[in-house]
Amino acid sequence: MKNALKNKLITIAKENIMNDISHNFSHAYRVLQLVEKIGKAENADLDILIPAALFHDVKVYKGTSRHEFEHEESSSFAEKILKNIKEYPKEKIPDVAYAISVCSFSKNINPKTIEAKILQDADLLEATGAIAIMRTFGSAGSMHLKDFYNIKDTFCRKRKPDEKVYALDHFFARLLIVQQRMHTKTAINMSKRRGQFLKKFLKELNLELRNL
Repeated sequence: MKNALKNKLITIAKENIMNDISHNFSHAYRVLQLVEKIGKAENADLDILIPAALFHDVKVYKGTSRHEFEHEESSSFAEKILKNIKEYPKEKIPDVAYAISVCSFSKNINPKTIEAKILQDADLLEATGAIAIMRTFGSAGSMHLKDFYNIKDTFCRKRKPDEKVYALDHFFARLLIVQQRMHTKTAINMSKRRGQFLKKFLKELNLELRNL
């Protein structure tokens, strides 16, 4: 993709993504950087990956708990934008729309195309490591969750995680299992260090709480 077209798509994304601190343009831009890196390593089509990354979370409904992303609406938004950009190859629009529509973590859809797999992988990489920790507690604040953690069972040893109530439960509901969902060798290798950092964070938190 030529830089002029890429920059145009970046500008459109920046003007339209107005979600919370964890799902804002910065998140989309990091996903963009990740899909470019993974896409080159996996020999995928960057013409598809770049707009898919930029627009995958453009539509969101804000609730009282965690945000509920409407990837189908984000997919439709991307289709509309790309159809109105003369220089974008129209035959690739369906693949962009498809990649966005199956990006959801909660729906756990196994993508059929390499570009859709890479978009999922890139979004999952945002859910592990240091950035994931910042995003988790950023969302917790904007969603007005009850507390950082459950005092009686902080690490979900005897209960199911409830990420709609406790911020730390998001680790056990999602962050610690994202590597199992990844498709490409490139993303899996990138996730290893990040996953180890999450475990180090939890270990340090456990030590601090035990020594209060």
